[in-house]
Formats: sequence, C-alpha cells, structure tokens
Amino acid sequence: MTKSVFKEPGKKPVIVSINPDNPQQRLVDRVAEVLDNGGLISYPTDTFYGIGCDLYNKKAIQAIYRLKGRPIDKPFSFVCDSLKEISLYAKVSDYAYKTMKRLLPGPYTFILEGTKLVPKIMLTKRNTVGIRVPDNKICIAIVRTLGRPIISTSAGHDDPLSIKEAYGHLLDMVVDGGILYQSPSSVVSLIDDVPEVLREGKGDISSFR
Repeated sequence: MTKSVFKEPGKKPVIVSINPDNPQQRLVDRVAEVLDNGGLISYPTDTFYGIGCDLYNKKAIQAIYRLKGRPIDKPFSFVCDSLKEISLYAKVSDYAYKTMKRLLPGPYTFILEGTKLVPKIMLTKRNTVGIRVPDNKICIAIVRTLGRPIISTSAGHDDPLSIKEAYGHLLDMVVDGGILYQSPSSVVSLIDDVPEVLREGKGDISSFR
C-alpha cells in the first residue's frame, strides 16, 4: 500500500496530466488509488482547482482543515458523481431533485439535509451538507472510480505548477487538467424546499429570484 506523502515532509507531489475532454482511465485509476490510501490531491472542477480527499478518511479531512486553516465547525462541501449518488448522502425532496436535475452537472453547491452516511465531521450543527456535481469530466471520473465522494475546497491557484509550489509536501498528487481561472460556485440552500441563494457565483441563479 502506498503511503500518503503528506506524512513524509520533504517530498513533492506528483503531477499527473489528464485529458480534460477524454480522461485516460489508467491515470484516473492512479488518482483514485492515492485517495483510497488516504492521500490528498488537487484536482480540476468547473469553478477552480480543488483540494480534496476521500469523504471517509477522517485523518485526511483533518489534514485539509489544517492546510486551509479552517475552523472544524465549518465543514467543507463535497463532490458526488451524479444525482443518484447525492440521494445517498442528502435527503432529496421532489422539488430538490427537479431543481438539481435541471442545473447539474454545473457550477452550483446545493445545501441539503445530510443522511446518516455522511461523517459527522462533514455535517454542520444543523446536519446540513454542501454537495456539488461539477461539469468537469476529470473530476467526475475520479469520484466515480473511487466509488465515494471527495472533499471540495479551493486550492487558491489557477494552474498545477503554482499549486505544487504553494503546498509542497502537503499534497500527494496534483491532477493537471489545464489552466482554470477561479470563479466560485453559486451556493443555494434547498432546505425545506425554500430556495435561498447564499452566495452568487458562477452559474445562472435567476430562477431562484
């Protein structure tokens, strides 16, 4: 089993270039293996380069909290590969399903009530979660291959080399999907079927006005 690089100071993350239009499965398998072994990666989405790990690896999640300097009571959102997978981790009403089906995959983070499958470290005090299905083939392929959602938080840089330099040995792998200019997702709460735009970002939110 491969050891996670973020436990071994002095090493640099591996950069893996994956075709954004037709992701090579053998390379996606390498990324999924790193995640499965508790590693941290940077990966492309439709809004920014994210930093992530396996939703079920508590140590890796805690490492991302430290890396980002984020309070433990402010959970990160996470990426699912489809509406079907979302329904495993969030309580999805008919209204929420129709809304998300219309807009996903896309640059949105939806706030929903979490299910018992979500680790407590990823739930807010109100038991809500932020879930994404980005319109990015590399990202979706990674999640689908892993078979579990991955954490999503911005890396804060537009290109893989800058990410590698910024985070050094804290990451195990940087997935190169080309240059991505940061543009945050729109965050929309669908709790109690009352849509509320919490952050206006990339993506059309006119239907929630």
